[in-house]
Amino acid sequence: MSNYKDIWFQCETIIHSQSVLKEKMQAICDFLGNHLPSYDWVGFYLSDVTNKKLHLGPFYGEPTEHTSISYGKGVCGQAVEAQKTFVIDDVAEEKNYIACSIHVKSEIVVPIIKNQIVVGQIDIDSHTLAAFKQKDQQLLEHICRELATYIE
Repeated sequence: MSNYKDIWFQCETIIHSQSVLKEKMQAICDFLGNHLPSYDWVGFYLSDVTNKKLHLGPFYGEPTEHTSISYGKGVCGQAVEAQKTFVIDDVAEEKNYIACSIHVKSEIVVPIIKNQIVVGQIDIDSHTLAAFKQKDQQLLEHICRELATYIE
């Protein structure tokens, strides 16, 4: 299923289901990881705004030791501070990159923003260089906008 409209429809169905937030996030991680071949690791980080940290939530893929990331650190921490999507075509070129796996070649991080505050983000790693295109960014930003309405 590489048709992004179909993928969005499935994600929208998950987001608006009766499941609790973490179950929705896990279902999205699993769905994206299983249906988009270049999505090798898909995870959500949730913001601890008071302590300026991101904490790993549901994810698909290999376990990571990066379960807590300070704002500003790595691509994930930068995305929080900038409140914008980061698309990294080659992580080896990124000075502030936190390596999760030697296999990761590219990454996309999309913040989940509610009331002008980053309440979380989706982080996707790929073992392929320049794996993320504009349609990936649009899909993930759409998912994050819809999910934001369910985050307290």
